[in-house]
Parts: sequence; structure tokens; C-alpha cells
Amino acid sequence: MKIAIHNIKGKETKKQVDLSKDIFGVEPNDHAIYLDVKQHLANRRKGTHSSKERGDIVGSRRKLRKQKGSGAARVGDIKNPIFRGGGRVFGPRPRSYEFKVNKKVKRLARKSALSYKLSEKNIIVIEDFSFENPSTKLYSSTLNNFDLLNNKTLLVLDKPNKNILLSSRNLSKAKVVLASELNTYDIMNANKMLFVESSIKLVEETF
Repeated sequence: MKIAIHNIKGKETKKQVDLSKDIFGVEPNDHAIYLDVKQHLANRRKGTHSSKERGDIVGSRRKLRKQKGSGAARVGDIKNPIFRGGGRVFGPRPRSYEFKVNKKVKRLARKSALSYKLSEKNIIVIEDFSFENPSTKLYSSTLNNFDLLNNKTLLVLDKPNKNILLSSRNLSKAKVVLASELNTYDIMNANKMLFVESSIKLVEETF
């Protein structure tokens, strides 16, 4: 399937790029996308949450009152969870939220996400470009040429470009990634995807 290539001014050129049906035209698998996105978000959790339980509280172990005869409920020491300043019952402990998703499922998820984007006409291919110096104004102007300044955008590069990365960093809705680092969450989270021309071949080789 062929798609027109644009220049950074937002105009179509006479060139076209042929997108592989094996990458951009598969039957989307929603469950694979769900698993991959779930794993991505789970792996981002630090899992450092913690609370003090009864055994972690510093305090006296003295029994507060005698077991019988007071007319009140029996109690133990001051670290009892029912008292102010006592330990927490079954509180959170540091843990890892990571879990495994098979490579084939992750590959299918990325293909499914890309296929969704192409079917919804949310993929734009632009000519390779670069900036002489980092400039948020230039990057904003480029997005504005495609009327995407207020949309979540994901620009996919074939190789690291420090000037483009620094130019996009101050824009909250703009993100720049390498083709080799493309993941399902970023694809689904973006309203529009921008591929530089040379990154298409690298995406097809990677997936």
C-alpha cells in the first residue's frame, strides 16, 4: 500500500513510499495490544510503596491493661493497629509489578497498533530533515504546518538526532522516538504518527 510523502511545510511531494502489508496491514489483535500496554505501564511502576506494620513500630511491648475485670475489650500493647500510631494491617510492601509477555505477542501488538493508525489515516510520512540548532519554535512550526500543534504526536526517526529531540522536549504533546525503540503504548497514545522517510524501512526490518 502506497502513501504520499510530505515535506516539512506540510505539502505533498511527488514521491510515495510503499508500506508493507505485513506490518501496516495486518488484522489487529486487541488482546495482544492490551497485554503489551499493560506490561509497559506495569514496568514503569517503581513499586517502592511501603508502610509500617505492627512489628515495624518502635514502642513498648507492655500490656496496656489486665486481660480480665476491666469491663472493656482485651488489648495488647500500644502498637495494636486499632490505636492511633499503631501499625497498619496488611499494608503495602515494596514489590515488582513486572510480568512477561512473549516476543511474538509484543510484535503482533505493535503491528496491530500500526495497522490501526494506518486504517484511521493517522500516519504521515515526511522527508528526512534536521535542524542546525535546537529550536522549539521551528519544531512547533513544523507541527503547525500539518495542523497538529494541539494534538499528541509521535515522530519516528531512523537514527538519533539531538537537535530534533531537544527541539521537541518543551512541547508536552510532542514525543520523538527511534524506530528501534517504538512500542505499542506510544503508538496507541499518539493521535498522529510522523515517520521520516528513512525510518519506514528500519521499522519493517525491526518488526
